[in-house]
Amino acid sequence: MKKFTKKNLLTITGMIVGAIAGYLYWKFVGCHSGSCAITSNPVNSTLYGSVMGGLLFSMLKKSRAKIQDNIQEQIK
Repeated sequence: MKKFTKKNLLTITGMIVGAIAGYLYWKFVGCHSGSCAITSNPVNSTLYGSVMGGLLFSMLKKSRAKIQDNIQEQIK
């Protein structure tokens, strides 16, 4: 479990930040009439924010192949 958490820490952090942002969006901006599929319900808004945050932060993660290539170039 530690290995999984350490490997995916950036994505997990993004999910937490996104969930908070999604909830805050529902709280302060959300659709109160109920006609909006995502922002009319706090659960939907929080889950959507969590997914978007996880995807956004996972794009920032470098792949192992790129890291190994950079290390090999620095050695040469």
